[in-house]
Amino acid sequence: MLTRLKNLQARAERRAPVITEVIARLVTGRLLDSATRLAAQAFLAAVPLLFAIAAFAPHGIRAQLQDSVRTMFGLSGVTADELGQVINSDADDEIRDTSGAIGLVVALASATSFSRAMARVCERAWGLPKASTRITAWRWVVWLLALVLFVFLQGPIRQGFGAGALLGVPLFFLLSTTVWLWTQHLLLAGRLPWLPLLPGAVLAGAATSALALSARVYLPVALDRALGEYGALGLVLAMLSWLIVLCAAVTFALTIGAVLAQAPPLDRWVNRPPPRP
Repeated sequence: MLTRLKNLQARAERRAPVITEVIARLVTGRLLDSATRLAAQAFLAAVPLLFAIAAFAPHGIRAQLQDSVRTMFGLSGVTADELGQVINSDADDEIRDTSGAIGLVVALASATSFSRAMARVCERAWGLPKASTRITAWRWVVWLLALVLFVFLQGPIRQGFGAGALLGVPLFFLLSTTVWLWTQHLLLAGRLPWLPLLPGAVLAGAATSALALSARVYLPVALDRALGEYGALGLVLAMLSWLIVLCAAVTFALTIGAVLAQAPPLDRWVNRPPPRP
């Protein structure tokens, strides 16, 4: 029986090397654990950052952030009102400054953990060791600032800057692909050229685009139900569950893209040596 299983495994590896490599990478890389950890770090960084922005940002920036978050998740009704109360809090200045300062400190502390978790996902996808902190520390901060800017512009991007969803959907896909291509190159400390990173970026862009479309249908119903049944705790659980799905999709996409880039037929194109001078 064991011999037959080994023969079947060897035959599968010969006939479908890409599939067997993807399965092996998914199993040995502990991708679900990595995705869950990434989602938890994203949530821990996002919540205090939201309070910090609500405390210190001017009204125009808060309004834009509220519009982007509402567009991302398709929020309406009670959940949209709850978001507006958090971002446009009417507490007195002393309380807002105190909560905002605490939120900013916690956000900065959590942000590096989120960036390091994302960097580790990229390294595991390509089977690379950890890069030196001296080389990567500034990259964590730059990546996080760029991600905040990308989230801040979600409203205009998904609305096609006024042209509607017909332009917004392909624009979001192109920008998402660009973001994930740059993310890999930045957090891997430039150890890989741009072209091999493209398959994973395209897969991650497609995955996040599909989830962005489905989130606007599923999340409003799920959040309203969770808020009605469990209150604020329900909102936390629903958002964390969605983040786990999102981070799992990105983790799997980057890993599968790394395998595809190193296997025929893409390896002949994306891993070509540079031309000789």
